[in-house]
Amino acid sequence: MRAFQAVALAILKGFMRDKASVFFSILFPLMFLVLFGGILTNTDASEIETRVIGEVALIDSMPEDARGAFDQAFDVTEVEDRQAAIEAVRKGDIDLALEQQGDTVIAHYTQTDQVKAAMVNGMLRAFVDNANLAASGQPPAFQLEAQQVEDDSMQMIDFVTPGLLGWAIAMSAAFGAAATLNGWRQSRLLRRIQLSPVPNATVVSARVATTMLIALVQTAIFLGLGTLAFGLSLTGSWWMAIPLVLCGTLAFMAIGLLSGAVAKTTEGAVNMANFIVLPMAFLSGSFFPLDGTPKWLQAISQALPLRHLNDAMLDVMVRGEGPATAVVPMLILLAFAAVLTAIAAKLFRWDA
Repeated sequence: MRAFQAVALAILKGFMRDKASVFFSILFPLMFLVLFGGILTNTDASEIETRVIGEVALIDSMPEDARGAFDQAFDVTEVEDRQAAIEAVRKGDIDLALEQQGDTVIAHYTQTDQVKAAMVNGMLRAFVDNANLAASGQPPAFQLEAQQVEDDSMQMIDFVTPGLLGWAIAMSAAFGAAATLNGWRQSRLLRRIQLSPVPNATVVSARVATTMLIALVQTAIFLGLGTLAFGLSLTGSWWMAIPLVLCGTLAFMAIGLLSGAVAKTTEGAVNMANFIVLPMAFLSGSFFPLDGTPKWLQAISQALPLRHLNDAMLDVMVRGEGPATAVVPMLILLAFAAVLTAIAAKLFRWDA
């Protein structure tokens, strides 16, 4: 244990003394949090995925041209289960659930994308007004009531923070592992460790523990800054973000180890890790929602560990889901880490 503590402390001190590592692990991702927290824009104009609950007379009574425009704007599926439809909106699986009670059309929408929510409400209002104008000379036949499925206190920063945090964890763990492995190899420190009385397992566990500690510090800073500066609201089982972050750290350390095992120089290892992590961030919803992307691209994103990390943290931190929601994503991340670590071990070299 004393050897583990000494090695872990040495690694942590080395990290703190490397100003570039501190900047790119903590300060650089925080710049994105500040940017997205201060300027939240989205110009997504994709088709609105809609569930129609039961009979909605508004849609059936639309004139032919209005119905055609409605069908172009809204991808409609008719369902009977009201609770399941509203829950699908709350989870972000669909954009809108419509039902009609008497002459009132009730629109259940999500604030995950504030611009799209405003667009949905505006378009529905226009269709309701057109339906009322069609009955000229009569009192309005329909009324629109918009109901947000999330708590009124939720803001866009609540939905942005989990993705940015996931990207920060991925970048720090992958780059740190890649740079450390190649740096130690080039300086022949790996050979010295191999010949030292300290077991290799102790050195590896100390490196993993230090990386996890850094990830937890990142998480605390992100959530603290988001809460104090931008009004971030944590709901549900938000504390499950901690084991999710730890599992995600292991997964992306594995990517860094693989990069370090394949590349011959530290620069090459870091660039390889960047080549993997940066596109993954865009394909996993770290910077913008994937609702408007093609279905095939969304299918590809499901094979990426960062997508599972981001979605799971969004569920437990924002959508009010219980701890069980995070279990499957955590298993996927751990399985990903085990497979890539095994591959990295096969390709590992003690000397450059």
